[in-house]
Amino acid sequence: MKPGIDYIGVSVGALIVNDQGEMFLTKRGQKATNERGTWEIPGGKVHFGETLEDAVKREIKEEYGVDVVLTYQFPAQNHLLPEESQHWVPTCFIASITKNQEPKILEPEKCEAIGWFALDHLPTPLSIITKLD
Repeated sequence: MKPGIDYIGVSVGALIVNDQGEMFLTKRGQKATNERGTWEIPGGKVHFGETLEDAVKREIKEEYGVDVVLTYQFPAQNHLLPEESQHWVPTCFIASITKNQEPKILEPEKCEAIGWFALDHLPTPLSIITKLD
């Protein structure tokens, strides 16, 4: 059974902001779970028994090799993808990367590109949940 497909999936994201006020966004690759080719706030699935905070820190470390500090939690959202037959309930955190670390793509099949973007110059297309957050 697969989360988000066979039952409602729980996921987390990190809205990572740098000292210049830019957002760290990632472009979903061909082996991403859904919304391939869109730009998004990075994150992933919550494992059984894992807190939301631990899940988002783990996902960012696994996928981009950096540690984050969480400063705020947004309310949960509805992430419905009827065309992909998926249903997720994500929670996003505002975060910053700890000193002297630069993110890099560690799972290239799931992520095609990364970048820092000003709010008035965001790439397109954005994922549904990134637009909501």
